[in-house]
Amino acid sequence: MPPTPQRDLSAPTIVIGAGPHGLAAAALLNRSGERTVILERSYGVGASWAQRYDHLRLHTTPGTSKLPGLPVPRRAGPWVSRDDYVRYLERYVAHHRLDVRVTTPVQRIERAEPGSGAQWLVHTPVGPVPTGAVVVATGRCHTPDLPRWPGRSTFTGTLLHSAHYRSPAPYRGQDVLVVGAGNSGTEIASVLAGNGAGRVWIAVRTPPNILPRSSARWHVAGRLTEALPLAWRDRTSLLTQRLAVPDLTSRGLPRPRTGLYTRNAREGVNPVLDHGFVDAVRSGRVEPVAAVQAFEGPEVVLADGTRLRPDTVIAATGYRPNLHDLVGSLGVLDEAGHPLATGARTHPAAPRLYLTGFTNPLTGVLRQAGIEARAIARAFRREKARATLPAPGSATARPTHSTKSARRADGASEAWPFCRRSRQGDRTPR
Repeated sequence: MPPTPQRDLSAPTIVIGAGPHGLAAAALLNRSGERTVILERSYGVGASWAQRYDHLRLHTTPGTSKLPGLPVPRRAGPWVSRDDYVRYLERYVAHHRLDVRVTTPVQRIERAEPGSGAQWLVHTPVGPVPTGAVVVATGRCHTPDLPRWPGRSTFTGTLLHSAHYRSPAPYRGQDVLVVGAGNSGTEIASVLAGNGAGRVWIAVRTPPNILPRSSARWHVAGRLTEALPLAWRDRTSLLTQRLAVPDLTSRGLPRPRTGLYTRNAREGVNPVLDHGFVDAVRSGRVEPVAAVQAFEGPEVVLADGTRLRPDTVIAATGYRPNLHDLVGSLGVLDEAGHPLATGARTHPAAPRLYLTGFTNPLTGVLRQAGIEARAIARAFRREKARATLPAPGSATARPTHSTKSARRADGASEAWPFCRRSRQGDRTPR
């Protein structure tokens, strides 16, 4: 259904995406006196969460999952469910009185004409919207990433991405191959094995770093050890895993050789929190196998030459941000399509264009939403402070107490490392 015309969409700032990062940014910008409008392509807030599988629960505690200005309700429990978190996001909109325009997708962003009074034009199906600043919060998990395996189109079974998996019920009695040993893949495999599926295999390319679910407060350890050498943190994490997680090598899942901190820095990958996966592998209910190499009719060919005949293949192979259509012409993306600058930093080629929610830090994605939102709000306040400073050499150019405070705040926030190393290892603007 196309979006229906609504009242004027223009605002001094437009936020694209009504997920946690977009909502947090809009809330803090509004609190700073910057009126914002949030444009959301779907029918409600938190759509990417609402569309995930039914048994999804957050891997972070409520204290590290809250957004600025509103705690997660205690009744949601220590591991917040998908539906409870969507309800929390809806309450967040009401609590902060955010202006969210649903069913309003953004097609592209382009620079406004000089002298038009606007910095950007945000193109929507109902026309271009002029604005002074844009916050892109469409997220790193925008589009399912399904590998182009050779022979994929010849597969006679069912092939789907984990984004389209909802519950184990349709797969009772079926042999299922789950591809990918991240948090989604391991959780889906163990739930399938415990709810009536036939054989359940999980294709593993790189052995994951696994931690007990009770150790989810490793996010705190991530924050406390950020200043320590990477090699030291890796050795400590590998030792922790050896002590906390049994050796599954005999079951086809060897211990990882790379520490979780290095994997996060290089690939943006977080450790797997065990939701019953370890027991499912130890008992043989989930069978680790080699990575998928190709499809040939009803068979899946693995990297070690093994051939499987699953009824269904569920590809838990991750997502991509898919920013090319939106901002690809602005020079703000690297060759892989990832932002060159994120958080409060803007690319020199695109002032007042902020991209938030495109990192996967060990300290927690939802906690990062608040960090980046605060930084963006500070950047707006600094910009306003600079705009009110008198011209150099004028009689009123002597610094006042307020401008000195603004400069101190400016310097403090400049030191915060919001842009991290990209997935390809290139240094992003700092």
